[in-house]
Amino acid sequence: MTYALELKDLRKRFGRTEIIRGCNLQVKPGERVAVIGPNGAGKSTLFNLISGRFAPTSGEVLLHGERIDGREPFEINRRGLSRSFQITNIFPMLSVFENLRCAVLWRLGYRYTFLRFLSGLGDANERVEQLLERLRLADRRDVPAMDLTYAEQRALEVGVTIAGGASVILLDEPTAGMSRAETRHFIALVKDVMQGRTLLTVEHDMGVVFGLADRIAVVVYGEVIAFDTPENVRADPRVQEAYLGSAVADAQGGGH
Repeated sequence: MTYALELKDLRKRFGRTEIIRGCNLQVKPGERVAVIGPNGAGKSTLFNLISGRFAPTSGEVLLHGERIDGREPFEINRRGLSRSFQITNIFPMLSVFENLRCAVLWRLGYRYTFLRFLSGLGDANERVEQLLERLRLADRRDVPAMDLTYAEQRALEVGVTIAGGASVILLDEPTAGMSRAETRHFIALVKDVMQGRTLLTVEHDMGVVFGLADRIAVVVYGEVIAFDTPENVRADPRVQEAYLGSAVADAQGGGH
Protein backbone atom coordinates (compact mmCIF):
# COMPACT_ATOMS: atom_id res chain seq x y z
CA MET A 1 0.00 0.00 0.00
CA THR A 2 1.22 3.49 -0.86
CA TYR A 3 0.56 5.81 2.05
CA ALA A 4 -0.48 9.42 1.57
CA LEU A 5 2.16 10.43 4.09
CA GLU A 6 4.84 8.29 5.71
CA LEU A 7 7.59 9.11 8.20
CA LYS A 8 10.49 6.69 8.57
CA ASP A 9 12.77 7.01 11.61
CA LEU A 10 12.58 10.81 11.30
CA ARG A 11 15.03 12.72 13.49
CA LYS A 12 15.89 16.37 14.04
CA ARG A 13 18.72 17.71 16.16
CA PHE A 14 19.40 21.34 17.04
CA GLY A 15 22.98 21.44 18.25
CA ARG A 16 23.26 18.71 20.88
CA THR A 17 19.53 18.59 21.52
CA GLU A 18 17.50 15.97 19.66
CA ILE A 19 13.92 17.24 19.35
CA ILE A 20 12.50 14.53 17.07
CA ARG A 21 13.75 11.10 18.08
CA GLY A 22 12.93 8.53 15.45
CA CYS A 23 9.31 9.26 14.49
CA ASN A 24 7.48 6.65 12.44
CA LEU A 25 3.99 7.28 11.04
CA GLN A 26 1.89 5.87 8.21
CA VAL A 27 -1.15 7.88 7.16
CA LYS A 28 -3.60 6.36 4.70
CA PRO A 29 -5.13 8.31 1.79
CA GLY A 30 -8.28 10.15 2.90
CA GLU A 31 -7.57 9.64 6.60
CA ARG A 32 -7.97 12.36 9.25
CA VAL A 33 -5.19 12.18 11.82
CA ALA A 34 -4.80 14.36 14.92
CA VAL A 35 -1.34 14.87 16.42
CA ILE A 36 -1.47 15.50 20.15
CA GLY A 37 1.07 15.76 22.95
CA PRO A 38 2.25 18.01 25.78
CA ASN A 39 3.88 21.39 25.12
CA GLY A 40 7.43 20.89 23.95
CA ALA A 41 6.76 17.39 22.63
CA GLY A 42 7.95 18.33 19.13
CA LYS A 43 4.63 18.65 17.28
CA SER A 44 5.45 21.94 15.53
CA THR A 45 8.94 20.72 14.67
CA LEU A 46 7.38 17.63 13.15
CA PHE A 47 5.12 19.79 10.97
CA ASN A 48 8.11 21.92 9.96
CA LEU A 49 9.98 18.80 8.86
CA ILE A 50 7.05 17.48 6.86
CA SER A 51 6.34 20.80 5.12
CA GLY A 52 9.99 21.58 4.33
CA ARG A 53 10.67 24.47 6.69
CA PHE A 54 13.31 22.31 8.36
CA ALA A 55 15.49 19.61 6.84
CA PRO A 56 15.69 16.45 8.94
CA THR A 57 18.93 15.37 10.54
CA SER A 58 18.14 11.86 9.33
CA GLY A 59 15.19 9.72 8.29
CA GLU A 60 12.66 10.05 5.47
CA VAL A 61 9.40 11.83 4.69
CA LEU A 62 7.40 10.30 1.86
CA LEU A 63 4.42 11.88 0.10
CA HIS A 64 2.46 9.31 -1.90
CA GLY A 65 5.58 7.12 -1.89
CA GLU A 66 7.94 9.87 -3.08
CA ARG A 67 10.65 11.23 -0.77
CA ILE A 68 10.21 14.93 -0.06
CA ASP A 69 12.55 15.40 2.91
CA GLY A 70 15.10 18.14 2.26
CA ARG A 71 13.04 19.74 -0.53
CA GLU A 72 12.00 23.39 -0.47
CA PRO A 73 8.47 24.15 0.81
CA PHE A 74 7.28 25.36 -2.61
CA GLU A 75 8.47 22.12 -4.22
CA ILE A 76 6.60 20.07 -1.61
CA ASN A 77 3.49 22.18 -2.15
CA ARG A 78 3.59 21.56 -5.89
CA ARG A 79 3.73 17.83 -5.17
CA GLY A 80 0.42 18.02 -3.31
CA LEU A 81 0.98 19.02 0.32
CA SER A 82 -0.28 22.27 1.80
CA ARG A 83 -0.08 23.69 5.31
CA SER A 84 -1.78 26.32 7.46
CA PHE A 85 -0.13 27.91 10.49
CA GLN A 86 -1.05 28.77 14.09
CA ILE A 87 -1.09 32.45 13.11
CA THR A 88 -3.69 33.23 10.44
CA ASN A 89 -1.83 33.73 7.16
CA ILE A 90 -4.01 35.54 4.59
CA PHE A 91 -3.88 38.81 2.62
CA PRO A 92 -5.72 41.21 4.96
CA MET A 93 -6.36 43.99 2.42
CA LEU A 94 -7.74 41.70 -0.26
CA SER A 95 -11.35 40.52 -0.29
CA VAL A 96 -12.34 36.97 0.57
CA PHE A 97 -12.89 36.30 -3.14
CA GLU A 98 -9.48 37.72 -4.09
CA ASN A 99 -7.67 35.68 -1.43
CA LEU A 100 -9.16 32.48 -2.80
CA ARG A 101 -8.54 33.45 -6.42
CA CYS A 102 -4.84 34.01 -5.71
CA ALA A 103 -4.63 30.43 -4.45
CA VAL A 104 -6.64 28.99 -7.36
CA LEU A 105 -4.69 30.61 -10.22
CA TRP A 106 -1.53 28.51 -9.97
CA ARG A 107 -3.53 25.31 -9.63
CA LEU A 108 -5.29 26.04 -12.92
CA GLY A 109 -2.02 26.68 -14.75
CA TYR A 110 -2.04 30.49 -14.79
CA ARG A 111 1.37 32.03 -14.23
CA TYR A 112 2.35 35.60 -13.52
CA THR A 113 1.30 37.81 -16.43
CA PHE A 114 0.11 41.37 -16.93
CA LEU A 115 -1.58 40.57 -20.24
CA ARG A 116 -4.69 38.93 -18.84
CA PHE A 117 -7.63 40.44 -16.97
CA LEU A 118 -8.50 38.36 -13.89
CA SER A 119 -12.19 39.08 -14.34
CA GLY A 120 -12.07 37.18 -17.61
CA LEU A 121 -10.70 33.97 -16.12
CA GLY A 122 -13.99 32.10 -16.05
CA ASP A 123 -12.63 28.77 -14.82
CA ALA A 124 -10.75 30.39 -11.91
CA ASN A 125 -13.70 32.55 -10.90
CA GLU A 126 -16.11 29.60 -11.09
CA ARG A 127 -13.80 27.54 -8.87
CA VAL A 128 -13.67 30.38 -6.32
CA GLU A 129 -17.45 30.69 -6.26
CA GLN A 130 -17.71 26.96 -5.52
CA LEU A 131 -15.19 27.31 -2.69
CA LEU A 132 -17.09 30.25 -1.21
CA GLU A 133 -20.22 28.11 -0.98
CA ARG A 134 -18.41 25.18 0.62
CA LEU A 135 -16.69 27.48 3.12
CA ARG A 136 -20.02 29.18 3.89
CA LEU A 137 -18.47 32.53 3.07
CA ALA A 138 -20.48 33.39 -0.05
CA ASP A 139 -22.20 36.31 1.69
CA ARG A 140 -18.75 37.64 2.70
CA ARG A 141 -17.13 37.36 -0.74
CA ASP A 142 -16.38 41.11 -1.13
CA VAL A 143 -15.41 41.79 2.48
CA PRO A 144 -11.70 42.53 3.13
CA ALA A 145 -10.16 39.57 4.93
CA MET A 146 -9.09 41.78 7.84
CA ASP A 147 -12.76 42.58 8.55
CA LEU A 148 -13.79 38.93 8.99
CA THR A 149 -14.32 37.45 12.42
CA TYR A 150 -11.47 35.30 13.70
CA ALA A 151 -13.37 32.09 12.96
CA GLU A 152 -14.17 33.32 9.44
CA GLN A 153 -10.49 34.12 8.87
CA ARG A 154 -9.55 30.60 9.89
CA ALA A 155 -12.18 29.21 7.53
CA LEU A 156 -10.76 31.39 4.75
CA GLU A 157 -7.27 30.13 5.48
CA VAL A 158 -8.49 26.54 5.18
CA GLY A 159 -10.02 27.54 1.86
CA VAL A 160 -6.73 29.03 0.67
CA THR A 161 -4.94 25.88 1.85
CA ILE A 162 -7.15 23.55 -0.21
CA ALA A 163 -7.65 25.90 -3.18
CA GLY A 164 -4.39 24.83 -4.75
CA GLY A 165 -5.67 21.27 -5.04
CA ALA A 166 -3.36 19.69 -2.46
CA SER A 167 -4.29 16.14 -1.49
CA VAL A 168 -2.53 16.23 1.90
CA ILE A 169 -3.35 19.09 4.28
CA LEU A 170 -1.58 20.08 7.50
CA LEU A 171 -3.54 22.26 9.93
CA ASP A 172 -1.71 23.69 12.95
CA GLU A 173 -4.06 24.31 15.89
CA PRO A 174 -6.92 25.47 13.64
CA THR A 175 -9.50 26.03 16.43
CA ALA A 176 -7.25 27.91 18.88
CA GLY A 177 -9.06 31.01 20.15
CA MET A 178 -12.51 29.95 18.97
CA SER A 179 -15.64 29.78 21.09
CA ARG A 180 -17.43 26.45 21.54
CA ALA A 181 -20.04 27.36 18.95
CA GLU A 182 -17.36 28.48 16.47
CA THR A 183 -15.43 25.28 17.12
CA ARG A 184 -18.45 23.06 16.41
CA HIS A 185 -19.09 24.98 13.20
CA PHE A 186 -15.43 24.66 12.20
CA ILE A 187 -15.34 20.89 12.78
CA ALA A 188 -18.35 20.44 10.50
CA LEU A 189 -16.69 22.67 7.90
CA VAL A 190 -13.42 20.73 7.98
CA LYS A 191 -15.21 17.38 7.66
CA ASP A 192 -16.98 18.71 4.58
CA VAL A 193 -14.12 20.39 2.72
CA MET A 194 -11.58 17.66 3.53
CA GLN A 195 -13.61 14.89 1.90
CA GLY A 196 -11.26 12.98 -0.39
CA ARG A 197 -8.21 14.62 1.16
CA THR A 198 -5.77 13.45 3.81
CA LEU A 199 -5.65 15.61 6.94
CA LEU A 200 -2.96 15.88 9.59
CA THR A 201 -3.78 18.38 12.35
CA VAL A 202 -2.11 19.49 15.57
CA GLU A 203 -4.82 20.24 18.11
CA HIS A 204 -4.99 20.81 21.88
CA ASP A 205 -8.79 20.80 22.19
CA MET A 206 -9.58 17.18 22.99
CA GLY A 207 -13.22 17.64 22.03
CA VAL A 208 -12.03 18.58 18.53
CA VAL A 209 -9.57 15.68 18.45
CA PHE A 210 -12.10 13.02 19.41
CA GLY A 211 -14.78 14.56 17.18
CA LEU A 212 -12.67 14.91 14.06
CA ALA A 213 -9.91 12.31 13.90
CA ASP A 214 -10.05 8.80 12.45
CA ARG A 215 -6.80 8.08 14.27
CA ILE A 216 -4.69 9.91 16.82
CA ALA A 217 -0.89 10.09 16.94
CA VAL A 218 0.45 10.85 20.43
CA VAL A 219 3.86 12.54 20.42
CA VAL A 220 5.89 12.67 23.63
CA TYR A 221 9.54 13.76 23.80
CA GLY A 222 9.86 13.64 20.03
CA GLU A 223 8.52 10.12 19.59
CA VAL A 224 5.15 8.70 18.53
CA ILE A 225 4.20 6.57 21.54
CA ALA A 226 0.74 5.62 20.23
CA PHE A 227 -1.09 5.75 16.91
CA ASP A 228 -4.58 4.32 17.00
CA THR A 229 -8.32 5.03 16.90
CA PRO A 230 -9.71 7.57 19.40
CA GLU A 231 -11.31 4.77 21.41
CA ASN A 232 -8.06 2.84 21.76
CA VAL A 233 -6.04 5.96 22.52
CA ARG A 234 -8.50 6.87 25.28
CA ALA A 235 -7.93 3.48 26.87
CA ASP A 236 -4.15 3.35 26.47
CA PRO A 237 -2.58 3.65 29.95
CA ARG A 238 0.71 4.94 28.49
CA VAL A 239 -1.11 7.81 26.81
CA GLN A 240 -3.12 8.65 29.91
CA GLU A 241 0.02 8.71 32.02
CA ALA A 242 2.06 10.70 29.51
CA TYR A 243 -0.46 13.25 28.39
CA LEU A 244 -4.22 12.91 28.46
CA GLY A 245 -5.18 12.62 32.12
CA SER A 246 -8.23 14.73 32.86
CA ALA A 247 -8.52 15.80 29.22
CA VAL A 248 -9.89 12.35 28.40
CA ALA A 249 -12.59 12.66 31.05
CA ASP A 250 -13.46 16.15 29.77
CA ALA A 251 -13.78 14.90 26.20
CA GLN A 252 -15.83 11.90 27.24
CA GLY A 253 -18.16 14.26 29.08
CA GLY A 254 -18.50 16.44 26.00
CA GLY A 255 -16.47 19.35 27.32
CA HIS A 256 -13.84 21.36 25.49
